[in-house]
Amino acid sequence: MTTIYKICPAPIWHAAEARGIFHGSGIDLTDGFIHFSTRAQVFETAARHFAGQSDLVLVAIDGDRLGEALTWEPARSGDLFPHLYEPLDLAAMLWAKPLPLDQSGRHSFPDLDQ
Repeated sequence: MTTIYKICPAPIWHAAEARGIFHGSGIDLTDGFIHFSTRAQVFETAARHFAGQSDLVLVAIDGDRLGEALTWEPARSGDLFPHLYEPLDLAAMLWAKPLPLDQSGRHSFPDLDQ
């Protein structure tokens, strides 16, 4: 299984859970696709794009369930990032956990293996 991750403001994610589908948040809607990160990328994604932001959720997604709809595209760094050009059916969600800030203002990640 290929697990990918999404960092999302909690209110937007909880609204998606109520609908069973996620259309994206801020930058996703602007760019026309849902941004995800791999396990190796998610820590830098949090630091770079969500620094100091609280009330976030970290969501684990079974990327294999997205099939060919999941594309892997290079960033400026050359790293391949997973992108989805359609709404995310939450049936592919493995779990969603809070992503709080620690005392130093950095995100405190949950165990990614559970």
